Amino acid sequence: MKFRHSIWLLGLLSSAAMATPWTKVITPTLGQAEPIGSYSNGCLSGAEALPLKGDGYQVMRSFRNRYYGHPEMITFLEQLAQKTKQEKLGQLLVGDIAMPRGGRFASGHASHQIGLDADIWLRLPNKVLSKKELANIQPYPMVDLKNYKIRDDHWTRKQAELIETAASDPRVARIFVNPVIKEELCKEDWQDRSWLRKVRPWWGHYYHFHVRLHCPAGATDCQEQAAPPKGDGCGAELASWRPENQKPVDKAKPVTPAKPKPVKVMPQQCKIVLAE
Repeated sequence: MKFRHSIWLLGLLSSAAMATPWTKVITPTLGQAEPIGSYSNGCLSGAEALPLKGDGYQVMRSFRNRYYGHPEMITFLEQLAQKTKQEKLGQLLVGDIAMPRGGRFASGHASHQIGLDADIWLRLPNKVLSKKELANIQPYPMVDLKNYKIRDDHWTRKQAELIETAASDPRVARIFVNPVIKEELCKEDWQDRSWLRKVRPWWGHYYHFHVRLHCPAGATDCQEQAAPPKGDGCGAELASWRPENQKPVDKAKPVTPAKPKPVKVMPQQCKIVLAE
């Protein structure tokens, strides 16, 4: 028991050591909402909190204080939950959005900095979870990572329809999923496949998907991400993610140490947001 306590304390101290100034701020600024900078280098003024429980959804791990976002994201999540409920897909479980003033996380995310990114779990319970169930909930993997294939015991048409519903919204710029999940979506017989263009493969994302919204109209300090390539993304690009198509590592070749990445300089306005 003492050993477990020591490990827990060590983890807590490590997190504290890695903390950024943004993790220490527990309230948003007042005034008009404004996303500043890029998705992975910016901040958020005038953030809005997503209520921890609403019509068709619940917030996961609220103790992290990462349930703040731009009002457009909050509205999107509430409306997606209502659609999910109407379509009888299940209860929506919302993960991290952003911290009260956006900014850099100590761990877990490079993006989610301007309140326009959100994680949604692919587990779809058919009832509202109790506080105890929420506290003890574990990831519900959709992918057999070792064998690079979908888990038929977890993945259903409901997960596919949830992603389709989210990606079909014009406010959505991209959705990140595990490459195996993208493959599964590509196999489905959809009447309209245009939304698949927004669904982008990325490692991780095997028990949740990551929604990214466009910069809202009039948000002049928000840096929009380039549009994804044309097409549904179900061809050669997706196939390149498969393990057998990855370039093998030449173990005989000496490994050149990677150069440290330069620290990103945050927009000047973020200093004001942090200090308010």
